[in-house]
Amino acid sequence: MSAPSAFQPPWQWLARHAHAVRVWRHVLSFALLGVLVCADLTGTASAQDNTPQASQTAAPEHAEVAIDGRTLFRVRGTMAYPAARRAQEITDRILVTAADPSVRTDPLRVVETDTGSTILAGERQVMIVVDADAELEGVARGVLAGLYRARIAEAIAAYRSDRDPRVLLTHSGYALGATLALVALLFAVRRAYRWLDEMASRRLAGHIEHLEEGSVHLIKASQLRQALRGAFKTLWVLLTLVILYLYLNYVLELFPWTRPASRGLFDLVVDPLRVMGTALIRDIPDLAFLVVLFVVTRYVLKLARLFFSGIEQGGIQVSGMDSETAGATYKIVRLLIVVFALVVAYPYIPGSESDAFKGISLFLGLVFSLGSSSVIGNLIAGYTMIYRRAFRIGDRIKVGEVSGDVLERKLLVTRLRTVKNEEVVIPNSEILNSSIVNYSSLAREQGLILHTTVGIGYATPWRQVEAMLRMAAGRTPGLLATPEPFVLQKALGDFSVTYEINVYCDQPQAMARIYADLHRNILDVFNEYGVQIMTPAYEGDAEQPKVVPRARWYEAPAEPPPVPRDLGDGEGSPAR
Repeated sequence: MSAPSAFQPPWQWLARHAHAVRVWRHVLSFALLGVLVCADLTGTASAQDNTPQASQTAAPEHAEVAIDGRTLFRVRGTMAYPAARRAQEITDRILVTAADPSVRTDPLRVVETDTGSTILAGERQVMIVVDADAELEGVARGVLAGLYRARIAEAIAAYRSDRDPRVLLTHSGYALGATLALVALLFAVRRAYRWLDEMASRRLAGHIEHLEEGSVHLIKASQLRQALRGAFKTLWVLLTLVILYLYLNYVLELFPWTRPASRGLFDLVVDPLRVMGTALIRDIPDLAFLVVLFVVTRYVLKLARLFFSGIEQGGIQVSGMDSETAGATYKIVRLLIVVFALVVAYPYIPGSESDAFKGISLFLGLVFSLGSSSVIGNLIAGYTMIYRRAFRIGDRIKVGEVSGDVLERKLLVTRLRTVKNEEVVIPNSEILNSSIVNYSSLAREQGLILHTTVGIGYATPWRQVEAMLRMAAGRTPGLLATPEPFVLQKALGDFSVTYEINVYCDQPQAMARIYADLHRNILDVFNEYGVQIMTPAYEGDAEQPKVVPRARWYEAPAEPPPVPRDLGDGEGSPAR
């Protein structure tokens, strides 16, 4: 591949050798990828090589020697003689020595031997301090042995003093006094809680009512009283717990047998706080990243909301999307943004790498997948119906055997109001699997066709029947004059001809009233012209047509309509 000449423009040279440029670009990409892989493998290998060394330089095993919950010192162990076993044996020898009143603490001495510094109580061996113990504490072995001898002497003296009958009797008196003080304090705190509650209810009632009126009833007085009472109750519970903790810590510390429980009670309260504080300080960088991610995600959601609100209001035009689908599309985009943010945030959530967190996440995911199949089905059906645009809010529709006006369309259910003013809640999955009849979608522009049928005998001319049906349609309010009504002869039956009158209307919600008016007018017109409407059970022609003469239209208890004054009792007025 030759370099561009001095007289040849660079873009012409690049266009001519575009394929070669693409090839070299792929070669460089693969070379860079190989370098990165090699570097990663080298780092992994070095990390694996350093693992044994790190394990070899790990902290040595050690255990504490404690008497009555008080730690005296630490000792080191070996694989053949573990530190915990060695510490327990030293503790047992100290307890045996302390329990023997014939052994005095003054003659405790240190004897240097080849194996280490031996601490003796008389002729009884208590422990041997070895060089490993001195390395653990960072001091000379002889100095450490002297310190251990002093600590053991103090522990033996304290052991005997704590079990002295006079000391135990005195401490029992202290415990009794502490118990009486506990009862008095709990009673006083209870009385103080009740007094604060009554005072707040009595003195702050007017202020709370005034605050409710000032907030235009957005803040309820009952809620404020409940919150104030809850704050007082929380304070009472905390004070009670603190008093109980101090009492137990003091009383358990008085007796040697319960002193370890006292120290454990302190650790029980302090250790969780220490662990949480340490974890919080350690996870500050991750928490800062989560805060930044939350802020960025929130503003991205706001921008998406503004964009789709503009589409919904008509200010922004996007091909293939209208105001009906803008809201649903925003919800899908919002879900995708939140899911993406959670995926990014997951490694930075404190404790996300622990087995407990993974187990709980797996359990919640399994429960959600097993228990929400119908919910997810309805949710998908809701989005599907939105994009299918099967109906809108306010349309008159029919789903299965239920027909009514659409009141609300949610992602899970759709609410209809029937003609009987009944509210029906239909799951969207059921609507998606059923046929939907929308009476309103075409009625806005082309009109909805309403139809009804009548059976008329063959003796009546079909032209007369069609004219009477069109006349009845003309008398019915709510029908459109254009397009004009039309009549179809649906069937030639054994005894009658089935006629169907078809009329147009643009008010689907008034279908029931229009049908009723149309049926009334058909009866009136056929009675006026003496034409009998056949009954379903036809056996033979009657001697007289079964019609209602005009004079009987308003027999009691029916009331005739008011007569216009300009017509009087002329031909246009109904017969009475």
